[in-house]
Amino acid sequence: MSANKWLKITIEADPLLVEPISDFLVGVIEAGVETGAPDEPNFGILTCYLQKANPDPEEVAEIVTRITSYLIELADIYNVPAPELVASLFDEEDWSSTWKEHFKPFAIVPGLVIAPTWEEYRPIPGEAVITMDPGMAFGTGHHATTSLSMELLRRTLTAGSVMRVLDVGTGTGILGMAAMLFGAASVLGIDNDPEAVAAADGNVRRNIFDDRMQVSLTPLGELSDQFQIVVANIVHDVLLDLAEDLTRLTAEDGVLILSGILVGEQVTRIKGFFGGKGFRVLDQEEREEWAALRFRKGEL
Repeated sequence: MSANKWLKITIEADPLLVEPISDFLVGVIEAGVETGAPDEPNFGILTCYLQKANPDPEEVAEIVTRITSYLIELADIYNVPAPELVASLFDEEDWSSTWKEHFKPFAIVPGLVIAPTWEEYRPIPGEAVITMDPGMAFGTGHHATTSLSMELLRRTLTAGSVMRVLDVGTGTGILGMAAMLFGAASVLGIDNDPEAVAAADGNVRRNIFDDRMQVSLTPLGELSDQFQIVVANIVHDVLLDLAEDLTRLTAEDGVLILSGILVGEQVTRIKGFFGGKGFRVLDQEEREEWAALRFRKGEL
């Protein structure tokens, strides 16, 4: 059997466009995106990975056309040269080496460092480390929505907590593992992608959380237990589609943390929709053009 092939798109743009392009690729195209830091010489180069194996030529052409149209519009708005785009397919076995070029140890929130398995990292006193290999899953923690969700998790959890956490769309398991460090009694991470579940399970075992964190392919609709904390860092439209199950699985007086939401109209829509299902907003955190919301279920 031949290896899966994945679509990789490289965009070279004016640094002014990096954030809006990244937001579009993640929030609209639902792709994994890697960029350099603003102080790095390659800032302005974005690498995008489509979250679907073996796209056919028509799909590739449609995605490239959609992204190209957006890039031209964006360049006109900012009055800068149009970005250059290159699309290519790469084999699954090249995936790990691709990630290794971009994934270095970094502090995702103060006191918590995410480190890849292939980089030796020695924590300073008082610093916690999650060692991770993304495998074929998306989610190294670089995107703003991950750190926003993580901060709201930390705000909710305390040492010795008896709270059970459900991590919907767990990806690499990064949010579930952080919840363990912040004091969760137990975590269930679910994802509909077998590759993500395999990556997350490996990361959970690697960090010795497997006594209290499980990872599963079980569909959200088949879960029956309630959780004191439910976190879903996905995208706006999917959050609305999952609203009934997210509501059902959040315990009374429990906390629901949602991210993958663009500041502005999407935040307003999410607040109104979940407000109509018995949730009240506790916090709203923003970074770049992204927001994360923390709700409490039940009456004031």
